[in-house]
Amino acid sequence: VKTLGICGSGQLSMMLCQAAKRHKIKTIVLTDDKDGPAKNYCDEFFHCNLSNKKKIEEFADKIDVATLEFENFDFNILKQIEKIKSFFPNPKINKIVQDRNLEKEFFHLLKIPVTNYALIKKKEDIKKNSSLLPGILKSTKGGYDGHLSYQINSILELDSLDIDFSRIHILEKKVNFKKEISIIATRYQSGKISFFLPFENIHKDQILNETISPASIDDRTTKIAIEYSRKLLLKHNYIGTMAIEYFLDQDDNLLANETASRVHNSGHITINNYTSSQFDQHIRAVCNLTFEEPKLINKGKMINILGEEILEFRKKKFSDNEHFFDYEKKIIRPKRKMGHLNIIEL
Repeated sequence: VKTLGICGSGQLSMMLCQAAKRHKIKTIVLTDDKDGPAKNYCDEFFHCNLSNKKKIEEFADKIDVATLEFENFDFNILKQIEKIKSFFPNPKINKIVQDRNLEKEFFHLLKIPVTNYALIKKKEDIKKNSSLLPGILKSTKGGYDGHLSYQINSILELDSLDIDFSRIHILEKKVNFKKEISIIATRYQSGKISFFLPFENIHKDQILNETISPASIDDRTTKIAIEYSRKLLLKHNYIGTMAIEYFLDQDDNLLANETASRVHNSGHITINNYTSSQFDQHIRAVCNLTFEEPKLINKGKMINILGEEILEFRKKKFSDNEHFFDYEKKIIRPKRKMGHLNIIEL
């Protein structure tokens, strides 16, 4: 592979471009955002109206293989590209990953435990499933970082919430969990799979705040998390890097929460604490390069930088074990991911 096409121009795309450069792979980024963070890191910034089929074809003709940075990219565009060039991971996987109900059914199929949940099509369905309260109501499609999701403690709160019932939702029973962890794994075209040790994730206002690598969990939990994740990769016939989030409940049961068919926020620390980062792994897999098992060098943690916090970080002086990443986004919005800080334990 000489040229990799990346759908999307956000910070994940930016870090994929940086990883590709180390392998002398040219990157072309497809986007409708003229200021996407990947702009200054790719070899070609292919900015166009994404509904222009001719432009999409032109993009596909320029590349050898395609991948994506974010699973909510328009499925029809991915399908159009896939007809012309190899696309990893297969866009069809996004159909499942983008729909929380289908994703839960997929977990069931593989006998991977999840929290109790119900499909919600109208307000009355919540009342019928009141045994799931306190719970979290999530739109089956769209929504990330807490968008389109509502915490509901009791039926009494229902009328005060501004819920759009033209969308289909799922209501999940709230898990009183000890920890939330994620597994990031990469399956190569050869079929070989690499795993990072589980990451421990701490959320604030439903947005990832901090990731600790590796998670402080016992070997049994690590083993189960890796086995569940392996099942998912194989069933999807997945090529590339995937992240799977799990809850560890008070009885030490592991419950799958959701999957991301891409590199993941909780894996950013791997840039500085592993011999091969999640971005490097993804590039190796989709571009059919040699297999490399990532080795842990040091323990570490990542802190997300949101909204206006970036202004303070841009002025800071950092010590040798701190690595600051600025996504160079032009517009600062509250809760928007603007950068991250990796801190390595010395």
